[in-house]
Amino acid sequence: MISLDNSATSTPDYLRLILTSRVYEIVKESPLQHATNLSIKTNNKILLKREDLQDVFSFKIRGAYNKIAHLTEEERKQGVIACSADASATPTIKWQNVKRLGAKVVLYGSDFDEAKGECARLIEQEKFTNIPPYDDPYVIAGQGTIAMEILRQYNMEKIDAIFVCVGGGGLIAGIGSYVKSLCPKIKIIGVETYDANAMTLSLKAKKRVTLDEVGLFADGAAVRIVGEETFRVCSEVVDEMINVSNDEICAAIKEIFEDTRSIVEPAGALSVAGINKYVAENKITGGCFVAVTSGANMNFERLRFVAERAELGERREALISVIIPERPGSFIQLYNHIHPRPITEFSYRYSDSKQAWIYMSFGVQNREEELPQILDKLEKDGMHGQDISDNEMAKSHARYLVGGRSNVENERLYRFEFPERPGALQKFLLGLRSNWNISLFHYRNHGSDMGKVLVGIQVPPQDSEAFENFKNNLGYLAIDETKNPVYNQFLK
Repeated sequence: MISLDNSATSTPDYLRLILTSRVYEIVKESPLQHATNLSIKTNNKILLKREDLQDVFSFKIRGAYNKIAHLTEEERKQGVIACSADASATPTIKWQNVKRLGAKVVLYGSDFDEAKGECARLIEQEKFTNIPPYDDPYVIAGQGTIAMEILRQYNMEKIDAIFVCVGGGGLIAGIGSYVKSLCPKIKIIGVETYDANAMTLSLKAKKRVTLDEVGLFADGAAVRIVGEETFRVCSEVVDEMINVSNDEICAAIKEIFEDTRSIVEPAGALSVAGINKYVAENKITGGCFVAVTSGANMNFERLRFVAERAELGERREALISVIIPERPGSFIQLYNHIHPRPITEFSYRYSDSKQAWIYMSFGVQNREEELPQILDKLEKDGMHGQDISDNEMAKSHARYLVGGRSNVENERLYRFEFPERPGALQKFLLGLRSNWNISLFHYRNHGSDMGKVLVGIQVPPQDSEAFENFKNNLGYLAIDETKNPVYNQFLK
């Protein structure tokens, strides 16, 4: 067993520990891939260190194996136990694969720190040998082999910064230790979410800070307090910390997919989200940045949320609420202020004879520039609009709860399907007769070939034939839902 001590400082010699790490007994060198689309978008060279391609779809095998490889025979015989930053409120895809490989899985607590407490109890009770998730020199060194590969795979003199997701700090401590030993000019930049930013706050306070709660979207990096040793190392090697939102993570997942056709988990996309924010805020072009895509253990069901939020995260979609006059023709009047931007969602339910409340979203090229202009035009046209793109309650809940029961006279409910192409929604709105009031409208672009609209229309009995002609001339699939029990129970 090698010594952990640097004789000059009485602290672990991480350069030596990384160079002599035993990870390559089982771990393969991951590729450093040029992200073409990201590079074009940011006008910088972006390289992805593909740790999501490891056999266990995560970088964590490096540190864990290196630690186990250095145990004594007696320690191994006792059996090993490990808790992870994503060990409690974890996607099933993670723990099911751990179980498949022969380990006993214990899901305990609501976050990492509660799981860590249960792990300590089992160590005391069963005399297991603990494999720390991050706060251990061998674990840190194992993760540091990623940096060794990066500097071997690309000209270190051309790299401006390496972006690393941060949970407990083991990954960034290992990468930072190696990089700063060989090429200190390369910046080491950590990335956390706003609601799980223990390292950001700790480095700022110059002491470890314990969070009261942590957000669990990026579950692989959700810890209340960073490690003692990792904090010491990060205090020396980390140049900057960046915090990002869940929407920005979703945008990064989408961008990584478009470059690699692979889907990383939220923690695995933190580094790319950090690069996006860093280059935008600092107006950087012509740089060279490496993002460590640290893992790909994502539940399929979570993709629905990711797809929903990605455009908002890229700031290429705007979500607004609008109050318009409750009269025929107001919808197309509102639409004309948004056109030719693509409408991605439109929700409305009749509730008042004078005003209509609309939730809608649409695509933009530059939200900060375009949205104020649109809201100003709406105001001048007697409509009051409000930007709710960053309103979490609106995005998560209110947009789906618009409406409710309404006793609307002569209402017919139809479900339309039409080709998802420019002008399809406009064709529908223009085809409606001016005296047919829309009493309910819901549309959301889900990225499929067919658009779907649920619409309530007030059609007097004497206009039945004209309405049938409208449907036939429209050429879209139309399904009468007026007798649907869900409609009659919840909307009528």
